[in-house]
Amino acid sequence: MRGRLASIGAEESLLSEGWNLILTEPGACAVPHDIPLSAQFIPAPVPGTVAAALEKAGLFDRENPEPLNTRDAWYLCRLFDAEPGDAILRFAGLATLCHVFLNGQEILFSESMFTAHEIPVTLSGGDELALCFRALGPRLSEPGPRARWRPQMITPAGLKNFRTTLLGHMPGWCPDIHAVGPWRPISMVRRHPVSIDNVSIRAVLEESGVGRLSVSLHSNAEDPAMLLRCGGMEQPFEKVGDSHYSAILKLSDIEAWWPHTHGAPRLYELTLVSDGVEYPLGRTGFRRIDVDRGADGDDFALLVNGERIFCRGGVWTTADIARLPGERADYEPFLRLAAAAGMNMIRIGGTMAYETPDFFALCDEIGLLVWQDFMFANFDYPRNDKAFLGHVHAEVEEFLHGVQASPSLAVLCGGSEIHQQAAMLGLPAEFWSGPVTDEIIPAVVARMRPDVPYVPNSPYGGAMPFSPNAGIAHYYGVGAYMRPIADARRADVRFASESLAFAHVPQQRTLQRHLDVPAVHSPLWKARVPRDRSASWDFEDVRDFYLQLLYGFDPAELRREDPERYLDLSRAVTGEVIEETFAEWRRKGSACNGALVWTLQDLLPGPGWGVIDSTGEPKPVWYAMRRAFRPVQVVFTDEGTNGLDVHVVNETDAALDVELEVVCLRGGKQQVVSGSRAFKLAARDTERLACTALFGAFFDTTYAFRFGPPAHDASVARLRSLADGAILAESFHFPCGRGKALHDAGIEASFSRDGDDWFVDLRTDRLAQSVHIDVEGYRADDDWFHLAPGAMRRVNLRALSGMESDIPPAGEIRSLGSLHRVAIEG
Repeated sequence: MRGRLASIGAEESLLSEGWNLILTEPGACAVPHDIPLSAQFIPAPVPGTVAAALEKAGLFDRENPEPLNTRDAWYLCRLFDAEPGDAILRFAGLATLCHVFLNGQEILFSESMFTAHEIPVTLSGGDELALCFRALGPRLSEPGPRARWRPQMITPAGLKNFRTTLLGHMPGWCPDIHAVGPWRPISMVRRHPVSIDNVSIRAVLEESGVGRLSVSLHSNAEDPAMLLRCGGMEQPFEKVGDSHYSAILKLSDIEAWWPHTHGAPRLYELTLVSDGVEYPLGRTGFRRIDVDRGADGDDFALLVNGERIFCRGGVWTTADIARLPGERADYEPFLRLAAAAGMNMIRIGGTMAYETPDFFALCDEIGLLVWQDFMFANFDYPRNDKAFLGHVHAEVEEFLHGVQASPSLAVLCGGSEIHQQAAMLGLPAEFWSGPVTDEIIPAVVARMRPDVPYVPNSPYGGAMPFSPNAGIAHYYGVGAYMRPIADARRADVRFASESLAFAHVPQQRTLQRHLDVPAVHSPLWKARVPRDRSASWDFEDVRDFYLQLLYGFDPAELRREDPERYLDLSRAVTGEVIEETFAEWRRKGSACNGALVWTLQDLLPGPGWGVIDSTGEPKPVWYAMRRAFRPVQVVFTDEGTNGLDVHVVNETDAALDVELEVVCLRGGKQQVVSGSRAFKLAARDTERLACTALFGAFFDTTYAFRFGPPAHDASVARLRSLADGAILAESFHFPCGRGKALHDAGIEASFSRDGDDWFVDLRTDRLAQSVHIDVEGYRADDDWFHLAPGAMRRVNLRALSGMESDIPPAGEIRSLGSLHRVAIEG
C-alpha cells in the first residue's frame, strides 16, 4: 500500500512521464495560463526535485548551488493517456508551498512537505495537471509566533513555521541545496466498485513467544468472505462495525525477528483473501522491544526479545542531496554497507527528511534497527498555531501508517536537540519542552505503534539534556571537543544517539576522480570540510588533534613536507580512534548500551562526516568500524598500573569454544612474552581477563611502571575458533603510542583464486600498521588493518559493478610505517 487511503486492488498508475519544469519570478504567474509561451520548458523527472531536473539539464551544479527557493517552480503535464471518468489524484509529497491545478482550476494547496494528499477528480480526457511551488525564500522573513530562542546552526529562523526539511539550511553542515518540487510520487488511482482500504496491521511478539497478528480494515462489499493468512495459518475476519472488519491471528511456532548481529531477521508474508481473491499485504516480523532505564533511572538500553542489545551504527543523511530519492535501489547500497560493517542501528535525525516505506522494508530484511526522529530540530516550534499543529498531527500519523508493520522500527523520538538548544542558551527546564514533542506526537505513537519506545528528544535526560552520563547523549567529548580517548570512559556514556564526528578522508581513488585538488590547502577542499557555524575550528582540526595525539607527528609539518603521508595518517587515525573508543564502550563493566556515529554517508565527495563517501564507496574508517562492531570480538583496555585487560565478546545465541592468545612484540617482531587460554565463551556473554593472568607472571604491558626503557612496542590479541582454527577477531595495543611502533615491514603479497573469488594473501616479517590494499575494480573485505608477523592473512576481494571477474586483478599494497609499495598482479 502506498498510503492510508489507497485501496487494495485499485488500479494505480504513476504519473511520472511528460512533465516540464518552468521557473518564474515569485508571484509572476497566478494560474498556469499566465505562463508565457516564451518560457524555458525543462523536462523534469517525477518524483524528483527542481535541483534534479536542472542538474539533468546541465543547469545546476550541486557543488556550487544557486538558491532554489527564490523563484516559483511550475510543473506541467498533459494527461493524454488518462481515460475520462472519476479518479483520485494522489500526491505523496510536495515540497513545500504548492498549488495544484487541474484544467486551470485550483484543487489543492499544500503547506507541508511531509504530508500526502488524495484528491477526488473527474477527468474529461487530455486534462492538464499543473503544480506551482511558490518561492519559500521570501516567506521565511515573515513574522510568525515569537520564539523563546533562536538556534545557531540553522538559518533562517523563519523555517520553524514551515513543514520542510532543514537540509540545505545548515551552513557548514551541508550544501545549500533547497528541497523544492514533487519529491515523492504522483499517481492516479481508480477505485473498484468494491474497495478495501484503511488497512491497519500490528504484529506483536508476546513474552510467551507467541506471535499475535492483528489486522483491521474497511470494506464496502456486502458480507465479504475474508481470511488473513500468515505463517501457514488462517483466520477469518469478523465484522466489528459498519464496514469495519478485524482478524487476530496467533502463531505459536513463530520465529522472532532479530537485528542481524544477534540473530536472523525473520519475516513473514501477509495475505488478505477476499471472496477468493488474494491480496498481498507485504511482510512483517515479530519482535518485542523494551527500554531498561536501570535501577537509578539514568540508563537507556534496548532489550530486543528480552535480550540486551549493544546498538551501534550511523546517522543517516540522504541517498542523494539533490534528488532526495525514495526507491529501494537508492537506499540499498548504503544500507547493505551499513550491515556489512556490523552496524545494527540506523538513526534518521530530525534535521533530515522522512524516508519511504522502502527504506524500512530493506531494514526489515537486512536486520537493521531504525531510530526515527520526527522532523523537528533545534527550534522553538509554534505552540498555539492550530494550522501548524494540524500539519504535525497529519505527518506523524501518515508516517506511522506507512511503517505500521515494520519490525525494524525500534525507537521513535520527538526531535533533535530542541532541549539541548534551549538548555545551552541558559533557559530553565520548563522552557525546554513543547506540545509538539510532549503531547501531540506521543499520543499518536501510543495509538498507532505502542510496541515502539518513544523519547521526547535527542539528547534527553540528566541534569542537562546533553549530559552523557544519563539517558540519551550526543557525545562529542572524543571528537569535536578534542578530549583524550580516556574521556569515553570518564564521561560514563549510557547511550549516544550520535557521536564521534570527524572529517573522514576518502580513499585516494575517490579523491582523484571527484576532488583532485591539493588536500587541505585548496579552498575547494576546505569547502567540503564540515564545521559548526561561527566556530573558530573545523572538523579537520579535530582530526589533526588526534593524529598528533596517537602518532606524535605535527600535522602542519606533515602537510607541508609530506602531504601523501599526511593523508594516509589522516585516513588511519579516525578509524583508530573509533576502534579504541568502542573498545571502551563494549568492554565488560561498561555502562554504555550503544553509540551511533555521525554520519553514515557524505553529501558531496570529500573529507566529510560520512563513513561512506557520496559515491557509495566505503572510506577507510568504514573498515575500522567493521572491526569495532564484530558480534564476536576481542578488545584491549589500558588499565594503567592494573595492566592490560583483554575483553572477549560473544553477542550470538550460541556458545563458542575459543582460544585467546596475547603476544607482546619488541621492534614489531620479537616475541617478548606470550600466553594463551582455551575456554568456552557463553552465548550473549562478555569475559574479561588480565593479560598477566595469561602470561603467568608480571609484565609491564601498559608501560605504567617505567622501570627502564620499554620492553615492547605493541601487543596483539587473537581470538581463535577451536572448531576450525579460524581467527575470529584481533586487537592491538601500543603502550608508547602508534608512532613508536611504525616499522618498515617487509610485506609479501600475492593473489589467489578459489572459483570466481579472488583473494590477496599477505605475510609480514614484522608488525605493519594500517595496511592498505589498492586494487583497481575491487573492494577488499578488510582494509587499513594492522598485520602482525606470523601466519598468512587472506583477504577476499569483491569485484565492483562492471568489473569482469575473469580479468586478473592488479594493484599494490602499502602500510603506514613503510616507504615501500608492494606491486601485485594476478
